[in-house]
Amino acid sequence: MLLLNAVIATMESNKPYGLIERGALVLKGSKIAWVGDQNDLPKEFSGMDFVDLEGRLVTPALIDCHTHIVYGGNRANEFEMRLNGASYQEVSEAGGGIVSTVTNTREASEEELLTGALKRADALIAEGTTLIEIKSGYGLDVDTEIKMLRVAREIQLKRDIRVKTSFLGAHAVPKEFKGNADKYIDEICLPALDKAFNEGLVDAVDGFCEGIAFNTDQISRVFNHAKSLGLPVKLHAEQLSNLGGTKLATTFNALSADHLEYANRSDAKALSDSKTVAVILPGAFYTLRETQAPPISDFRDYGVPMALATDCNPGSSPLASLLLTMNMGCTLFRLTPEEVLLGVTRNAAMALGVKDMGLVRAGYTADLAVWDILHPSELSYRIGFNPLYKRIFGGKI
Repeated sequence: MLLLNAVIATMESNKPYGLIERGALVLKGSKIAWVGDQNDLPKEFSGMDFVDLEGRLVTPALIDCHTHIVYGGNRANEFEMRLNGASYQEVSEAGGGIVSTVTNTREASEEELLTGALKRADALIAEGTTLIEIKSGYGLDVDTEIKMLRVAREIQLKRDIRVKTSFLGAHAVPKEFKGNADKYIDEICLPALDKAFNEGLVDAVDGFCEGIAFNTDQISRVFNHAKSLGLPVKLHAEQLSNLGGTKLATTFNALSADHLEYANRSDAKALSDSKTVAVILPGAFYTLRETQAPPISDFRDYGVPMALATDCNPGSSPLASLLLTMNMGCTLFRLTPEEVLLGVTRNAAMALGVKDMGLVRAGYTADLAVWDILHPSELSYRIGFNPLYKRIFGGKI
């Protein structure tokens, strides 16, 4: 397939957005065969049938590198509680939060979980997304954690979407283990991880390092086990306080450290030294009405790659729009339009350990988004507006 007359944001080179003003693309099978200025199109491609994009913008397809889209029930009541003054921690201590979703997820069938998750996946697909990460973590028992991961794998069989799964058994301590997090890790979390690994259901291992969840020593035990299985790790870190999760993640060369509202300058340096991606989640910041923002300027100073994601979940970020996430990143955290587009393409791929997506580059997977706009800054400028013209998945429109 030959695509002509396109403005192409390759997301590489020293030029803003890696922009090619009058570009052409050749797709061969599921890969990009050539990209460049239309005037430089090799003769071997000049006689091909072509699609005239009439000056529309082409970017890498979007990537949502942090989601929890497989879950049962919803937590609209907690949204109301927070509006009436309750903090996230107070909601959790009152039996809400993650634990309330655990009850609903345990009770739901695989079919029910899949039906709900597909609706959320469809919303992301409609905005040009072709790769999503999906976490477990709402089971907190062996059977339900496995059930969630099976549903996550099923999504890519039902839709034209790629899925990376993360085992998040260390998400919260269930009520039956209240006050005994170490026993939970021994009897549930690690056995569930082994089972998920043996069934080929897990691509990475995640954890929640926070006062309402697990400390660094407990997360280290989970990560050491992941390392013994040859699995990469990532971490929810410094969302509500600074417990040293970011630096712990870097000692394990984590793919990413996520949230990071309470990270500091030394955390930024540690991320830079380890090449761990900082995943910024403005949806949770917005929903929880937080006031402590991630140290974006420190990340810039140290050259830390920043990704953005929806954090789509039923409690702290009921958000299923990467375009709105991009706008939030600019408005709430003063990220630039180029930074947020990098955050849902090139850097999001890095946060998932995917090496052939996130750029418009020859040899990369031909996952692309074609937008009915003139300049990439429009993607984060508009609110509640979807300018997607075509989504290209594996070389197919």
